[in-house]
Amino acid sequence: MKTNVEQLGPTSKKLMIEIESDEVDRRIDQAYREIGKHAKIKGFRPGKVPLKLLERYYGKQVIEDVQKDLIGETFPKALQESDIYPLNFPVLEKGPIERGKSFKYSAIMEVRPEIELGEYLGIEIEKDEPTVSDEDVEERLEQIRKAHGKLKPVEPDRPVQEGDYAIVEYQAFVQGQPIEDMHSSNFMIKIGSGDFHPDLERGLIGAQKGEEREIHVEFEEDYYHSLLAGKSVDFKIRVIDLKYMELPELNDEFAKQLDPEMKNLNALKDRLKELIFQERERQTEREAKEQLLEKIGQGVDIALPQSLVESEIARSIENLKQDLLRSGASLEKAGFSEQKLKEDLRPSAEKKVKNSLILTEIARQDNINVTDEDLNQAFDDLASATGQEVEPLRRYYEVRGMIDSLKQRLLEQKTLNYLFEHANIIKKGQPTEAANSKESNEKENN
Repeated sequence: MKTNVEQLGPTSKKLMIEIESDEVDRRIDQAYREIGKHAKIKGFRPGKVPLKLLERYYGKQVIEDVQKDLIGETFPKALQESDIYPLNFPVLEKGPIERGKSFKYSAIMEVRPEIELGEYLGIEIEKDEPTVSDEDVEERLEQIRKAHGKLKPVEPDRPVQEGDYAIVEYQAFVQGQPIEDMHSSNFMIKIGSGDFHPDLERGLIGAQKGEEREIHVEFEEDYYHSLLAGKSVDFKIRVIDLKYMELPELNDEFAKQLDPEMKNLNALKDRLKELIFQERERQTEREAKEQLLEKIGQGVDIALPQSLVESEIARSIENLKQDLLRSGASLEKAGFSEQKLKEDLRPSAEKKVKNSLILTEIARQDNINVTDEDLNQAFDDLASATGQEVEPLRRYYEVRGMIDSLKQRLLEQKTLNYLFEHANIIKKGQPTEAANSKESNEKENN
C-alpha cells in the first residue's frame, strides 16, 4: 500500500491510497472462490462452476465487495501511517477495480489545523479574592425563605396588588388580529417582577378576580420574545385566580426544618456564608482561567474547522430545546428563530472551538492524557451529581458513543488545570510584574 497526502487548505487534506495489483488480484480470486463454494447455477454442482460463469453472474457483486473490503481495511491504516485524524466523515473518490491493475482511491476530509503557540506556562493573570458580607448572607437567606413560601388565596374581593401571583387567561392582538401562539388559559404572572412586561403587570393592579381588562403594551425592539419585539400589542386578559406568597418566619425552627443538624438560625447563617464563599471561589477561579485562556490565545491565529463550529452551535441549540421542553415550551413558543439563534451563537461557538484546539495542542505537546482513573472519577462525579448508579451511567455513555466526547472534555479540563497551576497568579489590586518593572525603570531613569 502506498499513501500520499495533499494539503488542500488549513483544515482540509486529501489522502491518496494505492493498493498494488497483486493484492487486488488475490482479493478478486479469493472472492470468487468463496462465491463458487455456494453458487447455484443450473448444470453445475457447487464448487464446480467455471470462473467465466461466476464472473458473468457475480462480477458486479465481487467488484463492489472487493472495493468495500479493501477500503475498510486499508483506510484506517493509511490514516495512522499518515498521522491524520479526520474531524468529519471523509468524501471518497474511488477508482475502478480491475485485474492486473492497482486500485487507487482518495479521501478528502477536514482535519485539525496546525497551531503555532507562544508561551503558555507562567502566564501572569489577576484573580479576585472572594469576600462574603452579612448582607450577602441575609440576601441568600431571603431567597431560601421565598423558595419555601406557600401560595395562598387572597381574601375575597381584594384586588391585585404588587407582589401578588395572578393566574390569567389572555390573548394578544396586533391591529385587531390575534397573534398565533400568544395566548393562554392558565398563565401565572408575578406582579411587579417584570418577567412578562412591566406595563402589562402594572395594568393588572387593582383588578378583581374574574375581571377582564384590555392592556396596551409597546414592546421594545430588543424584547426577548421575537413574536412581540418592537410591536404595539393589545392584550385581552382576565384574572382567573389571585394568590399571595406566605413566607415562613426566619427563626431557629426554620433552620432545623432545613437541616436537622442545624442548632439554630445563626448556625444556618454560618453555613450559608461558607457555601457562598465556596461558590465565589469557584467563580473567581473560572474567571481567572478564562482570562488565562484569553491571554494564551492572543496572537494565535487559527483556521477553525467549520464542522467543529457547526457541531458546537448544534449542541447549544439542542441544549436550549431540551431546557424549553422540560418547562413545556419550544423554540417556536418561546419566540426563538433557529436561524437567528445560529447567527447569534456563532461567535461564542468559534471561541469555544478555538480554545478547545489550543488546549488539545498543549496537551499533545506536554504529554497530558486522560487516564482510566480520570474517567472513573468523572463517572463517580456524574453519578453523585445526578443521583444515579455508576455502571448504568457508564453503559448509557458507551451505548450512545459519548465516551470520546467525555474524554475530550476531561482532557481540556485537565490541561486547563495544568496551565492554571503553572500560571503566575496575582491578587486583583496587587501590582503586577509588568507594573513593577515599569516603576523600576522609571526610578532608574530619574
